[in-house]
Amino acid sequence: MNWLAVLLGAAVGAPLRYLTDRALRARRGSAFPWGTFAVNVAGSFVLGLVAGTTTARAHLLLGTGLCGALTTYSTFSYETLKLYEDGAKRLAVLNVAGSLAAGLGAVWLGVEAAAGLR
Repeated sequence: MNWLAVLLGAAVGAPLRYLTDRALRARRGSAFPWGTFAVNVAGSFVLGLVAGTTTARAHLLLGTGLCGALTTYSTFSYETLKLYEDGAKRLAVLNVAGSLAAGLGAVWLGVEAAAGLR
């Protein structure tokens, strides 16, 4: 049954990632990968909440399934490399530094928010 929890979470996370990326690309229209940035930061926050407030089954559903399908290290890596190769070296560095700082900040906020809910 654990695999079913992961499957259900991923079934929500993957389309949410796709739709978020499309919506932000349509609105922002810039070279910066705002969609990937947004889902990675949001997923970090949710994972922080999950880490501090849920059961093992909820960890599988929300942490492994939802956040695992919502967030994406491979797309982040590819988009950063593409920025660099296309000559947008500053945007590539900003993507790495901003994603790391925002992701760590978001997971910390999630853990703190979870502690406040206890």
